[in-house]
Amino acid sequence: MVSEETGTTTSTPVRGSAENTDPRSHPTRAWATRLVTVGIVLTALNLRPAITSFGALLGDVRDGLGMGGSVAGLLTSVPPLCFAVFGVMAPRLARRFGPGAVVCAGMVAITAGLAIRPYTGSAVGFLAASALALMGIAVSNVLMPVIVKRWFPDRVGSMTGLYSMALALGTSAAAAVTVPVTDALGGGWQSGLAVWAGLAAAAVLPWIGLVRAPGPDSRDGERTRAAHPAPRETDGLRITRSRTAWALAVFFGLQATAAYITMGWMAQIFRDAGVSAGTAGLLLAVTMVMGVPLAFVIPRLATRMPHQGPIVVALGVCGLAGYAGLYLAPAGGAWAWALLLGVSNCAFPLALTMVGMRARTGAGVAQLSAFAQSTGYLISIPGPLLVGVLYQHSDGWGLPIALMAALMIPQIAVGVLAGRDRTVEDEAAPGRRA
Repeated sequence: MVSEETGTTTSTPVRGSAENTDPRSHPTRAWATRLVTVGIVLTALNLRPAITSFGALLGDVRDGLGMGGSVAGLLTSVPPLCFAVFGVMAPRLARRFGPGAVVCAGMVAITAGLAIRPYTGSAVGFLAASALALMGIAVSNVLMPVIVKRWFPDRVGSMTGLYSMALALGTSAAAAVTVPVTDALGGGWQSGLAVWAGLAAAAVLPWIGLVRAPGPDSRDGERTRAAHPAPRETDGLRITRSRTAWALAVFFGLQATAAYITMGWMAQIFRDAGVSAGTAGLLLAVTMVMGVPLAFVIPRLATRMPHQGPIVVALGVCGLAGYAGLYLAPAGGAWAWALLLGVSNCAFPLALTMVGMRARTGAGVAQLSAFAQSTGYLISIPGPLLVGVLYQHSDGWGLPIALMAALMIPQIAVGVLAGRDRTVEDEAAPGRRA
């Protein structure tokens, strides 16, 4: 029988077989479902601390490893590049080993990279170990929507919301507590960075159990599908022929651009406007923390709507209002602008939700997720760098803020296109026209 959601073949157990009569032969499906929920949450918590913990200790790392400004700048640009390059590998690895096994390996890579990089003793070693961790993050980024689609086909919105909320929590927590934890451990930046490897190691455990459990990601399931292949709607799917896939990729890239610009430059905008350094950091934290509750609400709302365009427009309007405030009265309305930009940055969980909604099958979600995220992260790379160049050469924030606002217009436009009620299989399957 071909599963509607996964696009894979499943076998019907023989009545009276050992698999049915012996409950000890495999964990129960309910147990596996609870375990995959834990795995999703722990994975999401680990998808950003490698980046935000480094940012919190950037000055100490530069001094400790003797990094020049150009090398430090390279390190801040590496994450989206790694996400784009390594994310492309995820669907092929998932087809070969199963999504659960690949995410498990991704968590191992994150653990190893975070544990090794503080003690490499050189900028090159630090960069290589960071790339290992980012590789694990990249494949997990792509496969999380796939796992949600396979295990929770009727709860894509709520599970994407849970995952997005945990991701936002991990992002903000690493930024907020890395420095205090470093001080508590004696002030060495090495221990302050390495401590996050413990959280990544905890995320490995549920996936070890899942690759052995009966269900979409089990080894037995993979063997069954290999033994009983069936034609899939996604066989020969040419994702680049889908207008929806391109719209979603550009939307993902533009929202990532806005997020990286916000994380990299918003505190400096406030400081240049006369806000104290402590308050500027708190304003940035408020912007990031806004993603925790809204990341749970927005996906649930999105899945109840046939067209997600209105949510795209609402988030875009909040972004435009926030940028207008930064231009006209950056200090006077600082808290309001921080809140508005925090709301606007919740386009990320919306994009993840649309990835799960714009494909009918697990294989289709895998291809769409890899294409949208890899292409999107490539699009996002120049944005923060261009803002820095404009700031340096214009001696002010007028032009950079104008650029941020200008990018919000195409983000709204392509987001509305990506939010239409259609799937990539309708546009890019063999014999169909886009």
